[in-house]
Amino acid sequence: MGHGISLEKLATAESYLQQHYLDTGRLAGAHLRVVRRGETAIDSCLGLMDRENEKPNRPDAIYRIYSMTKPIVSVALMMLYERGLFRLDEPIFRYLPEFSKPRVREAGAYPQFLTRRASRGITFTDLLTHQSGLTYGFLNAENVDHAYRKLRIDTMAADCRLSLAEWTEQLAKLPLVFHPGERWNYSVATDVIGRLIEVLSDQPLDDFLAEHIFDPLGMVDTHFDIPAESLGRFASCYEWRSPKEPAVLVDSARQSVFHQHGGRLSGGGGLVSTVADYDRFCRAVLGGGVCDGVRILAPATLEYMHLNHIYGGGDIASSASDKMFTEVQNQGVGFGLGFSVALDPIEGRTLCSVGEVAWGGLASTAFWVDAREEMFVIFMTQLIPSATYTIRRDLKSIIYGALGD
Repeated sequence: MGHGISLEKLATAESYLQQHYLDTGRLAGAHLRVVRRGETAIDSCLGLMDRENEKPNRPDAIYRIYSMTKPIVSVALMMLYERGLFRLDEPIFRYLPEFSKPRVREAGAYPQFLTRRASRGITFTDLLTHQSGLTYGFLNAENVDHAYRKLRIDTMAADCRLSLAEWTEQLAKLPLVFHPGERWNYSVATDVIGRLIEVLSDQPLDDFLAEHIFDPLGMVDTHFDIPAESLGRFASCYEWRSPKEPAVLVDSARQSVFHQHGGRLSGGGGLVSTVADYDRFCRAVLGGGVCDGVRILAPATLEYMHLNHIYGGGDIASSASDKMFTEVQNQGVGFGLGFSVALDPIEGRTLCSVGEVAWGGLASTAFWVDAREEMFVIFMTQLIPSATYTIRRDLKSIIYGALGD
């Protein structure tokens, strides 16, 4: 049957990356993999993984995947849902009592907030869909965001010495930015999910993920820190600051905080991984929960996760506050349980299939899974912030333009 992709047209993606991003110095390195109908159509590893030491990129390079951690942790939670350990509409305070009396900010700034009691408790669905009223400090949109920054609530996980239990205790003392279910707002919600997994499973988050996802799927390089024997494969991370200068090194492969074991196990952004490992996860997502005969979720559960769970059925753009951030386009895109969901490609002005699930990470990494086309795509690089360039959308145009039968 074959993968049904024009390799000649698909090669445009590699030349596009090389000419527009690597040759110009916008990116140090990149790795693009496209898989359709179980066959790898392109697996292009380009550039440098360490610009300062002129170290060539390699196929088994390890990347900070940041928010691409979220779909993995959401799948882990739904594995516990399949055991009947909680209900999606259940308030989380039954398992995390610190959230028993959530309050919403009405006025004031930290530490003198004027608040009122939330209309209801935060539910599991609220967390999985970013409709909980929690936020991120880097959004700079609310006074509550400032409190997050001051208390380092969403600091880089590997550089945070609080346990998940200590962290959720601290987080629960701050007010929400809106009543649960009222709107969509990108947030630390998946980090709270990580703590819920610990409580429900009676296992540390890293042990649960290793036992139930990473080891069964053969994801040998996906961790919350870098094992000593793997340091030589870790890519450096850069930050865009000005169009007039090259991106600045912000986390060296040799001196990264990800070397230090003991940081907070961030379910929202703490994992490192490889293209090969994330390939295994995507195969399971595309395969109804199965990769090479190993099942991690039932097909019905994954199908349910891939539905749009935004209250009222709207897209992110219509459900979010004016000042917001997301790792995907807002128009025509809804949100399922841990993934974005394509609802209307016309509204989104992007080639894709209805029902496509996707997400990305802070360092410009991205993936999408398209069941209709029997395809998934993984893109890895290390440039902060992810909104610097339109590279994700541009790659979509090239890849979908290469599809045949």
